[in-house]
Amino acid sequence: MKLQQLKYFIEVVSCGSINEAAKRLFVSQPSLSSAMKELEKEIGLELFTRTPKGIALSSDGAEFLGYARQVVEQASLLEQRYLNKKPSRQLCSISTQHYAFAVNAFVNLIRRSGADEYEFTLRETRTHEILEDVKNLRSEIGVLYMNPFNRKVIEKLLREQHLDFHPLFTARPHIFISTANPLAEKASVTLEDLEDYPYLSFEQGEYNSFFYSEEILSTVYRKKSIHVSDRATLFNLLIGLNGYTISTGIVSADLNGDQIVSVPLVADDEMEVGWIAHHQARLSRQAALYVEELKAVIREYGFAPL
Repeated sequence: MKLQQLKYFIEVVSCGSINEAAKRLFVSQPSLSSAMKELEKEIGLELFTRTPKGIALSSDGAEFLGYARQVVEQASLLEQRYLNKKPSRQLCSISTQHYAFAVNAFVNLIRRSGADEYEFTLRETRTHEILEDVKNLRSEIGVLYMNPFNRKVIEKLLREQHLDFHPLFTARPHIFISTANPLAEKASVTLEDLEDYPYLSFEQGEYNSFFYSEEILSTVYRKKSIHVSDRATLFNLLIGLNGYTISTGIVSADLNGDQIVSVPLVADDEMEVGWIAHHQARLSRQAALYVEELKAVIREYGFAPL
């Protein structure tokens, strides 16, 4: 087993494709494919499942990836210490629902890394895609929530896909609205107060189930409803149409400006927000640091990490 093979293996997992990894590694596709098969033969494990649609990391491959990352990281540290080589590119991929605190933590991670070269990825995406990203180790960590309504469904999916949920904090529901909205000065609001305002939510594509919704109380009927795909658009519509959305109550003025405020929503519900990771994969150093940054940001907003 060679260090180069491990680096190739990590790159293939990161790209999710041998063809794409070959381009980034500047090697031929047949050479890279052969290197992966030789590695599998040497260790006696099938690291990838291969279908006409492409490759996916196997259960054994997920476990092997954790060890491979550790070996490559340690080798890099040895080279830096004794061969005066510059640090290797730092890699980290995160998939998350649309949370400002997740972005804050990502910003802090990059600032703290101090790396001359890095390649970090942050995907604010749909719930189903977060699960798929972490299952296939396209991302090391996913950030999402569970509540009494969706818990059984989400926990079933986590078990089936060999993913572990780690709670971060529990939040009562709040609405995000424009500072110009007549409700902005209220100490709290009810669903009845919101009846005449446009309701904004993140669309979930072909997996548009209530259980995948990023917003709690997703089954409540609304006279006016708008689905969007990104946070910037949602906030623009909150301001332009006096709309509202439902979330944790954490809104960042640094990232989203000072035109959006959070108001408590009177509802018998709560959100348990947490991070997920593959059961058989060990977190890289950068991913572990990201979890610590998540907890630090949550403390800044007055939540006690679970």
